[in-house]
Amino acid sequence: MATNFQHIADRLWQAADNLRANTPLRASEYSVPVLGLIFLKFADQKFALVDQALQERVRQSGGRMTLNPARYHAAGAIYLDPEARYDFLRRSSTELDVKLNKAMKLVEDYNVSLSGSLPTNVYSRLDNETLKALLATFAGIPLDIEGDLFGKIYEYFLGKFALAEGQRGGEFFTPTSIVKLIVEIIEPYRGLIFDPACGSGGMFVQSAQFVQRHRRDPNEEVSLYGQEKTTETVRLCKMNLAVHGLSGDIQSANSYYEDPHKSTSKFDFVMANPPFNVDGVDKARLLDPNRRFPLSLPRVDNANYLWIQLFYSALKENGRAGFVMPNSASDARASEQEIRRRIVQERVVDVMVSVGSNFFYTVTLPCTLWFFDKGKRDSERGNTVLFIDARPIYQQIDRAHREFTPTQVEFLANIVRLYRGEAPENEQESAALMQEHFPEGRYIDNPGLCKVATLAQIEAQGWSLNPGRYVGVAERAAIDFDFKEKLEELHEELTRLNTEAHALEEQIDNNMERLLEEMGD
Repeated sequence: MATNFQHIADRLWQAADNLRANTPLRASEYSVPVLGLIFLKFADQKFALVDQALQERVRQSGGRMTLNPARYHAAGAIYLDPEARYDFLRRSSTELDVKLNKAMKLVEDYNVSLSGSLPTNVYSRLDNETLKALLATFAGIPLDIEGDLFGKIYEYFLGKFALAEGQRGGEFFTPTSIVKLIVEIIEPYRGLIFDPACGSGGMFVQSAQFVQRHRRDPNEEVSLYGQEKTTETVRLCKMNLAVHGLSGDIQSANSYYEDPHKSTSKFDFVMANPPFNVDGVDKARLLDPNRRFPLSLPRVDNANYLWIQLFYSALKENGRAGFVMPNSASDARASEQEIRRRIVQERVVDVMVSVGSNFFYTVTLPCTLWFFDKGKRDSERGNTVLFIDARPIYQQIDRAHREFTPTQVEFLANIVRLYRGEAPENEQESAALMQEHFPEGRYIDNPGLCKVATLAQIEAQGWSLNPGRYVGVAERAAIDFDFKEKLEELHEELTRLNTEAHALEEQIDNNMERLLEEMGD
């Protein structure tokens, strides 16, 4: 099936990408109408199956049973008006932009849960011949394709569009292997899941698949809540959930200044890949700062520690969080160091994982995955943090991009499971790696890979949460040393220090002006 999926997805992408040459649109602009067509094709095939079954029931009832949208909804289908059917659109030869915009609006009108989710006014950007060719391309999706495979095709296209778009692509897509690792470590079996920078919804999809993999129904076990400031990205997220058979409360909102889900202390799980090192946030406009940013506001013009506190404050008393941060946040000084000290002393930092460079489409720099667990405070892990250096672990996709293989994701998650006293998994055949590093089947520190540090040891390191400070180096590390990666890390740190120095200069200037004014009086 994997080979079949890859063949189908590659063929569809190649055809769709070739057609983009006929348009003036960037990849991010082209993605919305294209992903809308994939969604419509998915909805049409599900509708056709349900319609066939319902028509048979009408026949058996002798015409006493009547059909309406509610019957289709009850059978798990998105109701489609005749003018929103895929075949109707394919048979049309003129004004396809008008007809596709209308089709999307009809889907929203008959399916309240999709209201505001679909691209109802974007098809006028594409000419009639391009739309006709795109409809023909996606008509080639096999009729017997499984629903889950539709979701995979949608995600595949999201990733391809993000890769083509580069910097902007990272605004709506987090590489799947990173998301899977976050999900495997926080283990969202059941409860309320929140992503305040949800992009196209990858965290939600992988959480649902985690639940399914453990033989449970995600629509019964988890509830999904997200917010994203870009309206088009909200639509991508809602369509992504729909093609995976999921639904959620996804709002268009700026998480610094808006809190539509009233998130404080509400969620069992928080997952996010927020934008890195954002400046220009108006701290005077921050919503409910005492509750949402309870550990104080950072003085520097950088939003990293605003995001960290948003994740922290949204958790219930036993909640878990997993999120992405630039490496510089692990060692940031001044006011950010003070906030980090308070977080560590709260005993909620559970695991820190260093990830190598070139995993993300937005930046080539390495990053760090942070994991909070408020429920661990009174456990044996209360006064410790597990540090993992996963920088040497990756699979090269192409010259500029890397990912974790499923086996590597399972191996890294198994290290955390052993640390927590849980049984390791072997669905992805990570047993050999586990035997190599943990031969007795229990957690032990591995130089260059993982180390459990006490809060006292972290304090001695200036409250640093950089795994490299703790795990040490393996014997072969000198051979594998990546000079370019180290240089990038040092450059990132220099940039951070320059920013802090500039902020201090401004503060000193302001203080001097105030002092001189007071002396003049």
